[in-house]
Amino acid sequence: MKTYRIAAIGGDGIGPDVVAAGIEVLEAVAQGDGGFGFDVTGFDWGSDRYRATGKMIPDDGVEQLRPFDAIYFGAVGDPDIPDHITLWDLRLKICQGLDQYANVRPTRLLPGMTGPMKPELGEAIDWVIVRENSEGEYAGVGGQVHHGLPLATAMDVSVFTREGVSRICRYACELAMSRPRKRLTVVTKSNAQRHGLVFWDAVCREVLADFPELDVDFKLVDAMAALMVTRPAAFDTILATNLHADILSDLASALTGSLGNGATANINPAPGIPSMFEPIHGSAFDLIGKGVANPVGAFWTGAMMLEHLGEAAAAERLMRAISHVTLNGPRTPDMGGQAGTSDVTRAVIAALSSS
Repeated sequence: MKTYRIAAIGGDGIGPDVVAAGIEVLEAVAQGDGGFGFDVTGFDWGSDRYRATGKMIPDDGVEQLRPFDAIYFGAVGDPDIPDHITLWDLRLKICQGLDQYANVRPTRLLPGMTGPMKPELGEAIDWVIVRENSEGEYAGVGGQVHHGLPLATAMDVSVFTREGVSRICRYACELAMSRPRKRLTVVTKSNAQRHGLVFWDAVCREVLADFPELDVDFKLVDAMAALMVTRPAAFDTILATNLHADILSDLASALTGSLGNGATANINPAPGIPSMFEPIHGSAFDLIGKGVANPVGAFWTGAMMLEHLGEAAAAERLMRAISHVTLNGPRTPDMGGQAGTSDVTRAVIAALSSS
């Protein structure tokens, strides 16, 4: 039997709750399949560790993660610690340290869910957003000078390299080719950002020349935000920069009823390097201790992890169980119900048992 080594990082807020629920569900999937299992190691990295030690993650944290097959991550963020510390010193440190350059976020209206759009528009949503995850607007290049003076200055520099743009575009093209519509939309803002995003467009076109079967269009990011609401059926696979995709993917999840349902994968396709899987919701400190955090995004994230590990049939079983529960209940308050995290977890496990 194949045993997958999983690094579990609950992180902050409701992160530990949904990761614990996700592990329970993943172990149920493995038990039902019988062909694989999990060896899960927990890491207490996050804001509580920062308060105790001054560091979100040990100095050798990234190296500690390298031997694992995958990383299952909860959430990061604490109201008492600046966001640039919690984000850069934990999640981004892992993503950049392991060169997880492709952030992949599927979006669709799960059965039984109703978003803010008209039903015929919401039901047309079936997207995968591919986010460049290593450079662009979040490259971390910049600084501040003249602190506290009238001429205080702060600068962030967007960084686009030929290799960085080329590899994420190729990843998006290959993903789009694997989907029935074979359609790719490249998001840009090259009419206003006349250096970095003009370069982005040019390098993308070079890569696109290798995929003549794809149906491709380019959209400016502001127009894209509007069209995702008014013409959702026009899109399938969406490629965007680090910042643009960060914003558009949250819009996408909100259109499907709850940010708590969203899943994402931070992928390094190279063999032998672990990728990281996380629900897209935040740490939601207002829900701590209430037991009502929505675990659906963590479960969907677990299905993405299963697929990445080569367990496609198990991933499909899990998605069917998730869909059964979103259709029939129970549901957490953000999904219009009154159930708790444990109720939804038990229901998904029961659906797995009957599948």
